[in-house]
Amino acid sequence: MKDRSTQLNHWLDQLGYHDYGLSKASEDASFRSYLRLKTSTDSLIVMDAPPGMESCDEFIQVAQKLREAGLNAPEIIARNLDNGFLVLTDFGASDYLSQLNAQTEGPLYADALGALLLMQTRIDTNDLPAYDEALLQREMDLFHDWFLGQMLGITLEPHQQAVWQAAKQALVDNALAQPQVFVHRDYHSRNLMKLEHHNPGILDFQDAVKGPITYDLVSLLRDCYVAWPPSRVDELAKGYYELACAQELVDIEAAQFMRWFDLMGVQRHLKAVGIFSRLNMRDGKPGYLKDIPRTLEYIRQVAAKDKSMESLLSLFDKLHLNSRVGALETR
Repeated sequence: MKDRSTQLNHWLDQLGYHDYGLSKASEDASFRSYLRLKTSTDSLIVMDAPPGMESCDEFIQVAQKLREAGLNAPEIIARNLDNGFLVLTDFGASDYLSQLNAQTEGPLYADALGALLLMQTRIDTNDLPAYDEALLQREMDLFHDWFLGQMLGITLEPHQQAVWQAAKQALVDNALAQPQVFVHRDYHSRNLMKLEHHNPGILDFQDAVKGPITYDLVSLLRDCYVAWPPSRVDELAKGYYELACAQELVDIEAAQFMRWFDLMGVQRHLKAVGIFSRLNMRDGKPGYLKDIPRTLEYIRQVAAKDKSMESLLSLFDKLHLNSRVGALETR
């Protein structure tokens, strides 16, 4: 069997690309990889999604949904589904993470929140998978299996397992109680590109589902890769709540929306810590370890003020997670 680079170069030659250069465009947490194709007149992105490990179908489907809703997702210029290759428009190299600072966060987040509102009001979700209890539970189990078990070597005792299961169920109930809308599922600073026109460019949307209204909001505002003062996060979240009310997406008090938001973040951040641990242990990508303390801190912030999470916070303390993570960072 030809290797991936040979297959790709053969296909690009067939498409009529000549005298081009290929370079790594971005790091990805999945088996996908992205290359920048440079010619004398153009710059494009090639997505390599090895069949059997990744699928192009969902990417194509959701890209079309986003573009039809007036959002800026990459245009698919060419496709080779048998081999798992796509040629896409190039949004450049300026992601939100590299551009965010105290001066830029206001307008950048305004654009991202405006795009989120369009996703939640314009996109038909009837043919998307449901963010159901089984999926929510599986995601949180990544924390239990990969962070506690595989990386830290912790086996929970029966009474600790009971605390863990009760916390998970409370988080599932919180998610399912919310209005169910389009969920990008990874809507954060590394997947939003800063563009001069039609900002932001939206990437990495292939895992989209129909799910809780606060999921993408907390992904964006309590980002695993950059943290803002809690008061600023609350201000932005409450501003979005007002927009959602105006669009009749929600019909509840602000306090209830903010509790949805807080607890949804705990679910997401448990998943994220588990994924970062799996990337380190299974995939040999230790670069995400530095993001675990920030992500755990988000969980602690919410658990310290919500009674339903008090037992989870106590469990974290008994397991000395902060000191264990600190030891990992200094290895």
